[in-house]
Amino acid sequence: MANTRHLTIAVVAAATLLATSCATQKTAAPPSPQASAAGQPTKGGTLRVVGSGDVDHLDPTSAYYTVTSGLMRSYARQLFQTNGVAGEKETEKGFAVVPDVAAELPSTDNGGISADHLTYTIKLRDGVMWDTQPARAVTAPDFVRGFKRICNPVAGSGAPGYYTSTIKGMAEYCDAYTKAFAKDKPTAAALAAFQNGNDIAGVQAVDDKTVKFTLVQPASDFLNILSLNFASAAPVEYDGYLPDDADFRQHTVSNGPYKVESYVATKSIHLVKNPAWQQDADPIRHQYVDAIDVKMGVAEPDAVQQQIEAGSADLAWDLPVPTSQLPRLKSGDPNYKNFPGSVNNPYIVFNMLSKNENGAMGKLKVRQAVSYAVSKVAIAKVYGGPDVAVPLHHAIPPGNIGSEEFNDYPSPNDAGDPAKCKQLLTEAGYPNGLTLIGAFRNAGNHPANFQSYSADLKKCGITVKGLPVRQGDYYGAFLQNPSIAKDSKWDISAPGWVPDWYGNNGRSISQPLFQTNCTPGTSNFGCYSNPKVDDLIKQALAEPDQTKAAGLWHQVDEQVMADAVMVPLNNQNTPIYKSKRVRNALYLPSFQLYDYTNIWLDPNTP
Repeated sequence: MANTRHLTIAVVAAATLLATSCATQKTAAPPSPQASAAGQPTKGGTLRVVGSGDVDHLDPTSAYYTVTSGLMRSYARQLFQTNGVAGEKETEKGFAVVPDVAAELPSTDNGGISADHLTYTIKLRDGVMWDTQPARAVTAPDFVRGFKRICNPVAGSGAPGYYTSTIKGMAEYCDAYTKAFAKDKPTAAALAAFQNGNDIAGVQAVDDKTVKFTLVQPASDFLNILSLNFASAAPVEYDGYLPDDADFRQHTVSNGPYKVESYVATKSIHLVKNPAWQQDADPIRHQYVDAIDVKMGVAEPDAVQQQIEAGSADLAWDLPVPTSQLPRLKSGDPNYKNFPGSVNNPYIVFNMLSKNENGAMGKLKVRQAVSYAVSKVAIAKVYGGPDVAVPLHHAIPPGNIGSEEFNDYPSPNDAGDPAKCKQLLTEAGYPNGLTLIGAFRNAGNHPANFQSYSADLKKCGITVKGLPVRQGDYYGAFLQNPSIAKDSKWDISAPGWVPDWYGNNGRSISQPLFQTNCTPGTSNFGCYSNPKVDDLIKQALAEPDQTKAAGLWHQVDEQVMADAVMVPLNNQNTPIYKSKRVRNALYLPSFQLYDYTNIWLDPNTP
């Protein structure tokens, strides 16, 4: 998703994290609500969000789709979080980690971080409550429960490696969890019994208000890891359901300003105010609107844009601003903004496990042929051209730690090289071409992406049969399900990747995408595995010197491109549009959308 700046900025961000170990910091409040003719924030009204597909998961442990994570911010809280930003030039302000349920940022001065940086002791703030009957305080054991759910064998987590590579005993706990259900079909009771009967050595509830983490090695990005929705607190009620099954989705429990009142798969999500939530116990969210209403089933960006401009909707859910409308909007519409991005979106990924065409996707020269064939400028035009998307030549986009420009698969003007593609196919044993299955999302710009790259591949003898996948199913139910890959249901596809955080973020790009992981919930969609890459990732994560770490992350980039694991296509900015009545729209860089929990609606604007 589920979801950076140049290397110099990455080093500054790392320095900021180090600074937190030297002095106690106060909570950074969200930017003050934007001034407008309507005056001070007005409470009331329903924020109307319209789009195409469903969530990937409603369970915080498993959700990895950016739009889901953005919505989840309203009902699931973590120890730490980030704030939204008001302007395109303020994006870096949204990189900083701030306390959420934690009472303060831990430091060596306040005793929150040990001198060897291996122990983090986090105090919880008062007043954070579950929407239960009666309301109940969120406690340290709730966070411990949340971490135990990360390795569940039913829905899993998109990036378990963040936790197994940092927290003492987490890898062993996860291995034991997987083995315990290797043969038996899990039940809610059996999962709860395992979780309640087994502990993670490095995650302990010291008391109801204190949770302690013990690390296997210092990790300067540990607070970033604790800010992800995977690390949400989990109420004891979740022991009664299989993770994220249909029953679970009707019984989410909130500790944020809103709660899920109703969920109808593929149709709607309706959230209302959580009466147990207290403003003085939440430093980053508000409860301005009465409700948040998400309507699904509108597949075309033009239809959503039309509704927003007409005032019958406020924000797009999962669809982009229509490409055809960008020239008009960017000429001066005050409700349009274009936030800078440092992302790999979209990119072509290969299913290394596919047996189709005699295992063609497992052959390096076939993947290299595809890498040469695709026109990156044609894909950029789908999104609106160079103002929005620029060709990308390697796996780690500019602005992320370890990114350095190189191009292993050049073509004239980035428009593709069908002759080189044909040559490599012949060398690979396919002189007459081959036929592949291309899975694509059935909404937004994704059908056009598929048409573009499949037309390029056709020029060199590769026929791609399209397999449309529902937008809401694409990640959680399809790409992140290794059994579908093993069954050769797809060969190539074009997902996107937004880093889970920015700054010192090598762990949030290379580890989930390229570290060996072919388990449910994986973000290594094609099940790529290279021991050399795994070792480089391990070295980079253990390297305290950020300059040296950047060099190791760059070696990862070089190796995965040599292996032609993906075809990077574009680095994209994020055009975003809101209705006239939306005020205090704060952009969340990691989610690429506005923060629903800080928006208020101008009652004087239709």
